[in-house]
Amino acid sequence: MMNSKNTDMVEIAGWVHEIRDLGGIRFLLVRTRDDIVQITFSKRKVSSELIDKVKTISRESVIRVKGIISKDERAPNGFEVIPNSLDILAIAKSPLPLDPTDKVVAELETRLDQRFLDMRRPKIKSIFMIRSLVVRAIRDFFYKKDFVEVNTPKIVSIATEGGAALFPISYFDKEAFLNQSPQLYKQILMSSGFERVFEIGPIFRAEEYSTRKHLNEATSIDIEMSYADDNDVIRLLEELIIYIYRYINTNADRYLKTIGIDLKIPTRPFKQVSYDEAIEIVNLEWGDDFGSLEEKKLGSVIGEHYFIREWPLKSKPYYTMPLEKDRKILSKSFDLMHPRVELASGSQRINDYELLKKQIEMRGLNLDNFSFYLDAFKYGMPPHAGWGLGLDRLIMTMLDLDNVREAVMFPRDRRRLVP
Repeated sequence: MMNSKNTDMVEIAGWVHEIRDLGGIRFLLVRTRDDIVQITFSKRKVSSELIDKVKTISRESVIRVKGIISKDERAPNGFEVIPNSLDILAIAKSPLPLDPTDKVVAELETRLDQRFLDMRRPKIKSIFMIRSLVVRAIRDFFYKKDFVEVNTPKIVSIATEGGAALFPISYFDKEAFLNQSPQLYKQILMSSGFERVFEIGPIFRAEEYSTRKHLNEATSIDIEMSYADDNDVIRLLEELIIYIYRYINTNADRYLKTIGIDLKIPTRPFKQVSYDEAIEIVNLEWGDDFGSLEEKKLGSVIGEHYFIREWPLKSKPYYTMPLEKDRKILSKSFDLMHPRVELASGSQRINDYELLKKQIEMRGLNLDNFSFYLDAFKYGMPPHAGWGLGLDRLIMTMLDLDNVREAVMFPRDRRRLVP
Protein backbone atom coordinates (compact mmCIF):
# COMPACT_ATOMS: atom_id res chain seq x y z
CA MET A 1 0.00 0.00 0.00
CA MET A 2 1.26 3.49 -0.88
CA ASN A 3 -0.70 6.66 -0.13
CA SER A 4 0.27 10.24 -0.86
CA LYS A 5 -1.57 13.43 0.12
CA ASN A 6 0.85 15.64 -1.75
CA THR A 7 3.87 15.29 -3.98
CA ASP A 8 6.35 15.00 -1.08
CA MET A 9 4.77 13.14 1.85
CA VAL A 10 3.83 9.46 1.47
CA GLU A 11 2.68 6.53 3.55
CA ILE A 12 4.08 3.09 2.72
CA ALA A 13 2.80 -0.19 4.16
CA GLY A 14 4.11 -3.64 3.25
CA TRP A 15 6.67 -6.36 3.88
CA VAL A 16 10.38 -5.85 4.48
CA HIS A 17 11.77 -7.45 1.34
CA GLU A 18 15.44 -6.82 2.06
CA ILE A 19 17.59 -5.15 4.71
CA ARG A 20 20.91 -3.58 3.74
CA ASP A 21 23.16 -2.27 6.48
CA LEU A 22 26.07 -0.06 5.45
CA GLY A 23 27.09 1.03 8.94
CA GLY A 24 25.98 4.63 9.11
CA ILE A 25 23.01 4.05 6.85
CA ARG A 26 20.40 1.30 6.66
CA PHE A 27 18.09 0.60 3.71
CA LEU A 28 14.79 -1.23 3.94
CA LEU A 29 13.29 -2.38 0.66
CA VAL A 30 9.57 -2.53 1.39
CA ARG A 31 7.40 -4.62 -0.91
CA THR A 32 3.84 -3.48 -1.51
CA ARG A 33 1.36 -5.20 -3.81
CA ASP A 34 2.65 -3.31 -6.83
CA ASP A 35 6.15 -2.01 -6.06
CA ILE A 36 9.34 -2.27 -4.07
CA VAL A 37 10.12 1.02 -2.33
CA GLN A 38 13.42 1.97 -0.71
CA ILE A 39 13.21 3.44 2.80
CA THR A 40 16.50 5.07 3.81
CA PHE A 41 17.48 5.39 7.47
CA SER A 42 20.43 7.77 7.57
CA LYS A 43 21.82 9.05 10.85
CA ARG A 44 22.09 12.50 9.28
CA LYS A 45 18.39 12.64 8.32
CA VAL A 46 16.53 10.30 10.70
CA SER A 47 16.13 10.42 14.48
CA SER A 48 18.18 8.08 16.66
CA GLU A 49 14.90 6.64 17.98
CA LEU A 50 13.93 5.44 14.49
CA ILE A 51 17.48 4.16 13.87
CA ASP A 52 17.24 2.01 17.01
CA LYS A 53 13.74 0.86 16.12
CA VAL A 54 14.64 -0.26 12.64
CA LYS A 55 17.39 -2.51 14.02
CA THR A 56 14.72 -4.72 15.62
CA ILE A 57 13.03 -5.53 12.30
CA SER A 58 13.49 -8.88 10.54
CA ARG A 59 12.96 -9.66 6.86
CA GLU A 60 9.30 -10.17 5.86
CA SER A 61 8.07 -8.20 8.86
CA VAL A 62 5.10 -5.93 8.12
CA ILE A 63 5.65 -2.22 8.66
CA ARG A 64 4.08 1.16 7.98
CA VAL A 65 6.28 4.17 7.21
CA LYS A 66 5.44 7.82 6.72
CA GLY A 67 8.04 10.02 5.15
CA ILE A 68 9.21 12.37 2.44
CA ILE A 69 10.03 11.34 -1.13
CA SER A 70 13.53 12.14 -2.31
CA LYS A 71 14.80 11.52 -5.84
CA ASP A 72 17.60 8.96 -6.09
CA GLU A 73 18.39 7.27 -9.38
CA ARG A 74 20.12 4.39 -7.57
CA ALA A 75 16.91 3.41 -5.77
CA PRO A 76 14.10 1.25 -7.22
CA ASN A 77 11.73 3.43 -9.26
CA GLY A 78 14.22 6.32 -9.02
CA PHE A 79 13.26 7.56 -5.56
CA GLU A 80 13.68 6.81 -1.88
CA VAL A 81 11.60 7.67 1.19
CA ILE A 82 13.17 9.42 4.18
CA PRO A 83 10.99 8.30 7.14
CA ASN A 84 9.70 10.44 9.96
CA SER A 85 7.61 7.66 11.55
CA LEU A 86 7.77 3.87 11.63
CA ASP A 87 5.15 1.40 12.91
CA ILE A 88 6.03 -2.27 13.21
CA LEU A 89 2.75 -4.09 12.49
CA ALA A 90 3.98 -7.71 12.63
CA ILE A 91 7.41 -9.26 13.23
CA ALA A 92 8.36 -12.21 11.01
CA LYS A 93 10.12 -15.19 12.52
CA SER A 94 13.58 -16.22 11.34
CA PRO A 95 14.81 -18.16 9.49
CA LEU A 96 12.30 -18.00 6.64
CA PRO A 97 11.18 -21.33 5.12
CA LEU A 98 11.45 -19.74 1.68
CA ASP A 99 13.39 -16.81 0.28
CA PRO A 100 11.04 -14.26 -1.35
CA THR A 101 14.02 -12.39 -2.86
CA ASP A 102 14.82 -15.32 -5.21
CA LYS A 103 18.46 -15.40 -4.05
CA VAL A 104 17.95 -18.97 -2.84
CA VAL A 105 16.09 -21.16 -5.35
CA ALA A 106 13.46 -23.55 -3.96
CA GLU A 107 11.95 -26.65 -5.57
CA LEU A 108 8.34 -26.43 -6.74
CA GLU A 109 7.04 -28.74 -4.00
CA THR A 110 8.68 -26.57 -1.33
CA ARG A 111 7.20 -23.48 -2.95
CA LEU A 112 3.72 -24.98 -3.00
CA ASP A 113 4.03 -26.07 0.63
CA GLN A 114 4.85 -22.46 1.55
CA ARG A 115 2.62 -20.88 -1.09
CA PHE A 116 1.80 -17.79 0.99
CA LEU A 117 5.51 -16.92 0.99
CA ASP A 118 6.08 -18.03 -2.59
CA MET A 119 3.43 -15.60 -3.82
CA ARG A 120 5.22 -12.74 -2.12
CA ARG A 121 7.91 -13.08 -4.79
CA PRO A 122 7.35 -10.35 -7.40
CA LYS A 123 7.64 -12.83 -10.29
CA ILE A 124 5.07 -15.21 -8.83
CA LYS A 125 2.72 -12.42 -7.83
CA SER A 126 2.93 -11.13 -11.42
CA ILE A 127 1.68 -14.50 -12.71
CA PHE A 128 -1.50 -14.14 -10.69
CA MET A 129 -1.96 -10.47 -11.50
CA ILE A 130 -1.87 -11.51 -15.16
CA ARG A 131 -4.25 -14.39 -14.46
CA SER A 132 -6.72 -11.91 -12.96
CA LEU A 133 -6.42 -9.71 -16.05
CA VAL A 134 -6.96 -12.74 -18.32
CA VAL A 135 -10.25 -13.49 -16.54
CA ARG A 136 -11.24 -9.85 -16.92
CA ALA A 137 -10.41 -9.98 -20.64
CA ILE A 138 -12.51 -13.13 -21.06
CA ARG A 139 -15.53 -11.48 -19.48
CA ASP A 140 -15.03 -8.32 -21.53
CA PHE A 141 -14.86 -10.38 -24.72
CA PHE A 142 -18.02 -12.36 -24.08
CA TYR A 143 -20.06 -9.41 -22.87
CA LYS A 144 -19.15 -7.62 -26.10
CA LYS A 145 -20.35 -10.70 -27.99
CA ASP A 146 -23.72 -10.59 -26.19
CA PHE A 147 -23.11 -13.73 -24.12
CA VAL A 148 -24.82 -14.33 -20.77
CA GLU A 149 -22.64 -15.43 -17.85
CA VAL A 150 -24.10 -18.42 -15.99
CA ASN A 151 -23.30 -20.61 -12.99
CA THR A 152 -24.08 -24.32 -13.16
CA PRO A 153 -24.06 -26.97 -10.38
CA LYS A 154 -20.80 -28.50 -9.24
CA ILE A 155 -22.55 -31.30 -7.32
CA VAL A 156 -24.27 -33.68 -9.73
CA SER A 157 -25.96 -37.08 -9.80
CA ILE A 158 -24.26 -38.55 -12.90
CA ALA A 159 -21.00 -38.43 -14.83
CA THR A 160 -21.21 -35.61 -17.37
CA GLU A 161 -18.86 -37.30 -19.82
CA GLY A 162 -20.00 -40.82 -19.05
CA GLY A 163 -16.57 -41.83 -17.79
CA ALA A 164 -15.17 -43.19 -14.55
CA ALA A 165 -12.95 -40.24 -13.59
CA LEU A 166 -15.31 -39.05 -10.87
CA PHE A 167 -14.97 -37.82 -7.29
CA PRO A 168 -17.86 -39.37 -5.33
CA ILE A 169 -19.19 -37.43 -2.35
CA SER A 170 -21.72 -38.16 0.37
CA TYR A 171 -24.84 -36.08 -0.29
CA PHE A 172 -27.17 -36.72 2.64
CA ASP A 173 -28.64 -40.18 1.92
CA LYS A 174 -27.57 -40.24 -1.76
CA GLU A 175 -24.41 -40.68 -3.76
CA ALA A 176 -23.31 -37.64 -5.75
CA PHE A 177 -20.24 -36.49 -7.65
CA LEU A 178 -18.17 -33.39 -8.23
CA ASN A 179 -18.92 -32.21 -11.75
CA GLN A 180 -16.49 -32.97 -14.56
CA SER A 181 -17.92 -30.24 -16.79
CA PRO A 182 -20.93 -27.89 -17.09
CA GLN A 183 -21.73 -29.56 -20.42
CA LEU A 184 -25.21 -30.95 -19.73
CA TYR A 185 -26.42 -27.76 -18.08
CA LYS A 186 -25.16 -25.37 -20.72
CA GLN A 187 -26.91 -27.51 -23.35
CA ILE A 188 -30.12 -27.39 -21.30
CA LEU A 189 -29.78 -23.60 -21.35
CA MET A 190 -29.80 -23.72 -25.16
CA SER A 191 -33.24 -25.34 -24.87
CA SER A 192 -34.24 -22.54 -22.49
CA GLY A 193 -33.58 -19.87 -25.10
CA PHE A 194 -30.48 -18.15 -23.68
CA GLU A 195 -28.71 -18.75 -27.04
CA ARG A 196 -25.22 -17.68 -25.90
CA VAL A 197 -23.81 -18.57 -22.49
CA PHE A 198 -20.41 -18.72 -20.89
CA GLU A 199 -19.09 -19.85 -17.53
CA ILE A 200 -15.75 -19.58 -15.75
CA GLY A 201 -15.66 -22.17 -13.01
CA PRO A 202 -14.04 -25.25 -11.46
CA ILE A 203 -14.15 -28.76 -12.92
CA PHE A 204 -13.05 -31.96 -11.22
CA ARG A 205 -11.39 -35.02 -12.76
CA ALA A 206 -10.36 -38.03 -10.66
CA GLU A 207 -7.52 -38.95 -12.99
CA GLU A 208 -4.42 -40.46 -11.42
CA TYR A 209 -1.94 -38.48 -13.46
CA SER A 210 1.24 -36.94 -12.09
CA THR A 211 2.35 -34.86 -15.04
CA ARG A 212 3.23 -31.23 -15.60
CA LYS A 213 -0.06 -30.57 -17.40
CA HIS A 214 -2.68 -32.35 -15.26
CA LEU A 215 -4.69 -31.16 -12.28
CA ASN A 216 -7.58 -32.81 -10.45
CA GLU A 217 -9.28 -29.47 -9.87
CA ALA A 218 -8.99 -27.06 -12.78
CA THR A 219 -10.66 -23.86 -13.96
CA SER A 220 -12.54 -24.14 -17.23
CA ILE A 221 -13.92 -21.48 -19.57
CA ASP A 222 -17.03 -22.98 -21.16
CA ILE A 223 -19.35 -21.64 -23.83
CA GLU A 224 -22.41 -22.86 -25.64
CA MET A 225 -23.97 -21.14 -28.64
CA SER A 226 -27.28 -21.75 -30.43
CA TYR A 227 -27.74 -21.69 -34.19
CA ALA A 228 -24.05 -22.47 -34.58
CA ASP A 229 -21.88 -25.30 -35.84
CA ASP A 230 -18.30 -26.36 -35.16
CA ASN A 231 -16.90 -23.81 -37.61
CA ASP A 232 -18.66 -20.94 -35.82
CA VAL A 233 -17.31 -21.79 -32.38
CA ILE A 234 -13.82 -22.46 -33.75
CA ARG A 235 -13.75 -18.88 -35.07
CA LEU A 236 -15.01 -17.62 -31.71
CA LEU A 237 -12.25 -19.51 -29.88
CA GLU A 238 -9.61 -18.05 -32.20
CA GLU A 239 -10.94 -14.56 -31.60
CA LEU A 240 -10.89 -15.06 -27.83
CA ILE A 241 -7.27 -16.26 -27.75
CA ILE A 242 -6.12 -13.30 -29.85
CA TYR A 243 -8.17 -10.89 -27.70
CA ILE A 244 -6.61 -12.22 -24.49
CA TYR A 245 -3.06 -11.97 -25.79
CA ARG A 246 -3.60 -8.42 -27.02
CA TYR A 247 -5.30 -7.41 -23.78
CA ILE A 248 -2.39 -8.70 -21.70
CA ASN A 249 0.18 -7.07 -23.97
CA THR A 250 -1.63 -3.76 -23.53
CA ASN A 251 -2.54 -3.92 -19.83
CA ALA A 252 0.09 -6.10 -18.18
CA ASP A 253 3.40 -4.79 -19.52
CA ARG A 254 4.92 -4.31 -16.04
CA TYR A 255 4.00 -7.86 -14.99
CA LEU A 256 5.32 -9.36 -18.22
CA LYS A 257 8.63 -7.59 -17.67
CA THR A 258 8.83 -8.87 -14.08
CA ILE A 259 8.32 -12.43 -15.32
CA GLY A 260 10.67 -11.85 -18.26
CA ILE A 261 8.19 -12.66 -21.02
CA ASP A 262 7.97 -11.09 -24.46
CA LEU A 263 4.42 -12.07 -25.33
CA LYS A 264 4.00 -12.86 -29.01
CA ILE A 265 0.42 -12.52 -30.25
CA PRO A 266 -0.73 -15.54 -32.31
CA THR A 267 -1.87 -14.93 -35.87
CA ARG A 268 -5.22 -15.88 -37.37
CA PRO A 269 -6.43 -18.11 -38.80
CA PHE A 270 -4.90 -20.89 -36.71
CA LYS A 271 -3.73 -23.86 -38.75
CA GLN A 272 -6.10 -26.80 -39.01
CA VAL A 273 -5.31 -30.47 -39.55
CA SER A 274 -7.72 -33.35 -39.70
CA TYR A 275 -7.35 -36.26 -37.34
CA ASP A 276 -6.27 -38.42 -40.30
CA GLU A 277 -3.55 -35.92 -41.22
CA ALA A 278 -2.39 -35.69 -37.59
CA ILE A 279 -2.01 -39.46 -37.07
CA GLU A 280 -0.02 -39.67 -40.29
CA ILE A 281 2.42 -37.04 -39.01
CA VAL A 282 2.99 -38.89 -35.71
CA ASN A 283 2.69 -42.42 -37.17
CA LEU A 284 -0.31 -43.66 -35.18
CA GLU A 285 -3.01 -46.16 -36.14
CA TRP A 286 -6.51 -44.92 -36.95
CA GLY A 287 -8.55 -44.68 -33.77
CA ASP A 288 -5.57 -44.06 -31.50
CA ASP A 289 -5.45 -41.08 -29.17
CA PHE A 290 -2.48 -38.76 -28.78
CA GLY A 291 -0.11 -39.07 -25.86
CA SER A 292 2.42 -36.50 -24.67
CA LEU A 293 5.06 -37.65 -27.17
CA GLU A 294 2.65 -37.37 -30.09
CA GLU A 295 1.46 -33.94 -28.94
CA LYS A 296 5.07 -32.80 -28.69
CA LYS A 297 5.89 -34.09 -32.17
CA LEU A 298 2.82 -32.44 -33.70
CA GLY A 299 3.66 -29.20 -31.94
CA SER A 300 7.23 -29.24 -33.27
CA VAL A 301 6.00 -29.84 -36.83
CA ILE A 302 3.21 -27.24 -36.80
CA GLY A 303 4.91 -24.77 -34.46
CA GLU A 304 2.00 -22.62 -33.25
CA HIS A 305 -1.63 -22.79 -32.09
CA TYR A 306 -3.55 -25.23 -34.27
CA PHE A 307 -6.75 -27.28 -34.42
CA ILE A 308 -7.15 -31.02 -34.83
CA ARG A 309 -10.56 -31.63 -36.41
CA GLU A 310 -12.88 -34.50 -37.33
CA TRP A 311 -11.95 -36.96 -34.62
CA PRO A 312 -13.36 -40.51 -34.73
CA LEU A 313 -16.79 -40.41 -33.13
CA LYS A 314 -15.93 -43.18 -30.67
CA SER A 315 -13.18 -41.03 -29.13
CA LYS A 316 -15.55 -38.15 -28.35
CA PRO A 317 -18.46 -37.85 -25.86
CA TYR A 318 -21.96 -39.12 -26.68
CA TYR A 319 -23.35 -35.62 -27.32
CA THR A 320 -20.95 -34.97 -30.25
CA MET A 321 -22.50 -34.60 -33.70
CA PRO A 322 -21.55 -37.51 -36.02
CA LEU A 323 -19.97 -36.92 -39.41
CA GLU A 324 -19.74 -39.57 -42.15
CA LYS A 325 -16.75 -39.03 -44.40
CA ASP A 326 -14.76 -41.39 -46.62
CA ARG A 327 -16.72 -44.33 -45.21
CA LYS A 328 -15.57 -43.44 -41.69
CA ILE A 329 -17.72 -42.42 -38.73
CA LEU A 330 -16.12 -39.17 -37.67
CA SER A 331 -17.43 -36.25 -35.64
CA LYS A 332 -17.87 -32.49 -35.96
CA SER A 333 -15.33 -32.02 -33.19
CA PHE A 334 -12.03 -30.26 -32.62
CA ASP A 335 -9.22 -29.77 -30.14
CA LEU A 336 -7.28 -26.53 -29.87
CA MET A 337 -3.61 -27.34 -29.42
CA HIS A 338 -0.64 -25.30 -28.27
CA PRO A 339 2.71 -26.80 -29.32
CA ARG A 340 3.14 -27.92 -25.71
CA VAL A 341 -0.32 -29.13 -24.71
CA GLU A 342 -4.03 -29.38 -25.54
CA LEU A 343 -5.87 -26.19 -24.51
CA ALA A 344 -9.50 -26.71 -25.49
CA SER A 345 -11.95 -29.24 -26.83
CA GLY A 346 -15.28 -28.64 -28.53
CA SER A 347 -17.81 -29.73 -31.11
CA GLN A 348 -21.16 -29.25 -32.70
CA ARG A 349 -23.64 -31.05 -30.45
CA ILE A 350 -26.43 -33.45 -31.30
CA ASN A 351 -29.75 -31.60 -31.05
CA ASP A 352 -31.99 -34.46 -32.21
CA TYR A 353 -33.63 -36.34 -29.33
CA GLU A 354 -33.66 -39.79 -30.95
CA LEU A 355 -30.09 -39.58 -32.20
CA LEU A 356 -28.87 -38.47 -28.78
CA LYS A 357 -30.68 -41.37 -27.10
CA LYS A 358 -29.08 -43.77 -29.56
CA GLN A 359 -25.58 -42.41 -28.90
CA ILE A 360 -26.04 -42.66 -25.13
CA GLU A 361 -27.19 -46.29 -25.44
CA MET A 362 -24.31 -47.15 -27.79
CA ARG A 363 -21.87 -46.03 -25.08
CA GLY A 364 -23.45 -48.50 -22.67
CA LEU A 365 -24.91 -45.76 -20.48
CA ASN A 366 -28.24 -45.92 -18.64
CA LEU A 367 -30.83 -43.66 -20.25
CA ASP A 368 -32.69 -43.29 -16.97
CA ASN A 369 -29.71 -41.45 -15.48
CA PHE A 370 -29.95 -38.83 -18.24
CA SER A 371 -33.72 -38.22 -18.13
CA PHE A 372 -33.40 -34.63 -16.81
CA TYR A 373 -30.97 -33.86 -19.64
CA LEU A 374 -32.89 -35.65 -22.40
CA ASP A 375 -36.14 -33.89 -21.47
CA ALA A 376 -34.63 -30.65 -22.76
CA PHE A 377 -34.36 -32.22 -26.24
CA LYS A 378 -37.97 -33.35 -26.50
CA TYR A 379 -39.59 -29.97 -26.96
CA GLY A 380 -37.47 -28.07 -29.46
CA MET A 381 -33.69 -27.92 -29.13
CA PRO A 382 -31.95 -25.55 -31.57
CA PRO A 383 -28.73 -26.64 -33.27
CA HIS A 384 -25.82 -25.62 -31.08
CA ALA A 385 -22.09 -25.95 -30.51
CA GLY A 386 -19.56 -25.12 -27.83
CA TRP A 387 -16.23 -25.76 -26.19
CA GLY A 388 -14.30 -25.82 -22.94
CA LEU A 389 -10.94 -24.06 -22.59
CA GLY A 390 -8.55 -24.74 -19.71
CA LEU A 391 -7.64 -21.47 -18.00
CA ASP A 392 -4.71 -22.97 -16.11
CA ARG A 393 -3.10 -24.41 -19.24
CA LEU A 394 -3.75 -21.17 -21.10
CA ILE A 395 -1.81 -19.24 -18.42
CA MET A 396 0.94 -21.87 -18.40
CA THR A 397 1.50 -21.64 -22.16
CA MET A 398 1.11 -17.85 -22.38
CA LEU A 399 3.75 -17.27 -19.70
CA ASP A 400 5.96 -20.21 -20.66
CA LEU A 401 5.68 -21.82 -17.22
CA ASP A 402 7.25 -25.21 -16.73
CA ASN A 403 4.35 -26.75 -14.79
CA VAL A 404 0.61 -26.05 -14.76
CA ARG A 405 0.72 -25.92 -10.94
CA GLU A 406 2.67 -22.68 -11.23
CA ALA A 407 -0.40 -21.10 -12.83
CA VAL A 408 -2.70 -22.02 -9.92
CA MET A 409 -2.60 -20.36 -6.51
CA PHE A 410 -3.42 -23.51 -4.53
CA PRO A 411 -3.25 -26.48 -6.94
CA ARG A 412 -4.96 -29.79 -6.36
CA ASP A 413 -3.39 -32.92 -7.77
CA ARG A 414 -3.50 -36.56 -6.70
CA ARG A 415 -1.03 -35.93 -3.85
CA ARG A 416 -1.78 -32.37 -2.80
CA LEU A 417 -4.79 -31.43 -0.69
CA VAL A 418 -3.17 -28.61 1.35
CA PRO A 419 -2.58 -25.72 1.60
